[in-house]
Amino acid sequence: MSIEQQDKMNTKPVKFVLWLFVLSSVMFFAAFTSAYIVRRAEGNWKIFDLPSSFWFTSAVILLSSATMHYAFLSAKRFNLKQQKLGLWATLILGIVFLGGQYYSWVQLVAKNIHFSFGNPSESFLYTISGLHAAHIIGGLVFIIVALAGAYGKINQSRNIFRMELCSIFWHFIDILWIYLFAFLLLNR
Repeated sequence: MSIEQQDKMNTKPVKFVLWLFVLSSVMFFAAFTSAYIVRRAEGNWKIFDLPSSFWFTSAVILLSSATMHYAFLSAKRFNLKQQKLGLWATLILGIVFLGGQYYSWVQLVAKNIHFSFGNPSESFLYTISGLHAAHIIGGLVFIIVALAGAYGKINQSRNIFRMELCSIFWHFIDILWIYLFAFLLLNR
């Protein structure tokens, strides 16, 4: 059996595990948003404006999705230079997103909105955005691994496979943030 045939056989379980993780993350955040709605209906819910920087971070995450797609298409076209450029841009935008989320938390603290056990509305916001930030950190690690592959001497089929996995995960966490932001806007 050739190396390419072995690679093709080994990709199926890895991709399945990634989709399983995506599905479990969807269920995880669905549980949090459902709990949010149920708890809000019980009363004792503090209404406050979301940080304005959430709009900025949402634009950044959408732009990062475009740069990731560009990197993936470049890999499929065997254009390693453009692939690296797209990955670097996505990595930087992901870091900017995290910085923006941190700044959002600073804005919340300045408005006297804290992670506390006193009012759950405040804690839900920190928990949901914090767990998403953890997923972003995982995505950044994924991008670094894809960059290492682009700079390394791996064969093209492995490079494209890494990029495909990285792209699936990054687009997922991008879509997840847009869903979470819209959910928080509509359910304050």
